Amino acid sequence: MAQEDVKLLGTLGSPFVCRVQIALKLKGVEYEFVAQDLQNKSEELLKYNPVHKKVPVLVHNEKPINESLVIVEYIDEAWKGKSILPTDPYQRALARFWAKFIDDKVFLAVWKSVFTIDENERETNIKEVHEAFQFLEDELKGKFFGGEEFGFVDIAAVNIAFWVPMLQEIAGLQLLTNENFPKLYKWSQEFLSKPTIKECLPPRDPIFGIFKGRYESLLASAK
Repeated sequence: MAQEDVKLLGTLGSPFVCRVQIALKLKGVEYEFVAQDLQNKSEELLKYNPVHKKVPVLVHNEKPINESLVIVEYIDEAWKGKSILPTDPYQRALARFWAKFIDDKVFLAVWKSVFTIDENERETNIKEVHEAFQFLEDELKGKFFGGEEFGFVDIAAVNIAFWVPMLQEIAGLQLLTNENFPKLYKWSQEFLSKPTIKECLPPRDPIFGIFKGRYESLLASAK
C-alpha cells in the first residue's frame, strides 16, 4: 500500500480543528500538523482553501477537504477502525442534523452572549443559548449523544464541553451548569474525561488568557 500523506492545517485553540484531531486520533491516523497564523495567511492555506481561507483543512495525498464536520465524515469513511457516524441511515441523518444544529444555533449564540456589550442584546443571546441547550438536554438519552460510546454529535459538541465553560467564566455567565442542564453538564464531564478526548484538547490556560484579554479589551473600548 502506498505511503499516505496526511496534513492538518489548523490553529491550536480552535474547537473546529479539535474536532478533526479527535477523529484522526480515533482512527489512529498519523498526520502532520501545520500551524497557521490567520492574521497572516500562508500560501498553503490559500491554495488548499481558496473559498473560505480558514482552518481546519485536511490534506490527504494532496487532496484538500474543508469544513470540520465534512472532514470528520471524510475521515470516518476514508479509514477503517471505530465508526464515528452511526451505521443506520436514519441515525446517521439525525447525527448530521444535531451536529449542524450545534454549529448553527449554539456556539455563535454563546460567542455573542459573551462578546456583546449591549445588555438587551446579551439577554437575547443568552435566552437563545438556553433554548438550544434545552433541545440538547432533551436529546441526550444515554451517557453520550452516540449512546454508550461517543460519536459524531459528541465530537461536534466539543466546543460546548471545553470552550463554553471558559467563556462563561470570563463573562460571569451561567450558560451551562449542573443546575440548569444536569444531563448536558454530566455529559460534558464524561466526554472530557475520555483519554482520547483529553489528548486532543489544547492547553486551557493560554486559550483562557487570549479570550480574557479580548473580553477585557471589549469592556475597555465601551467605556
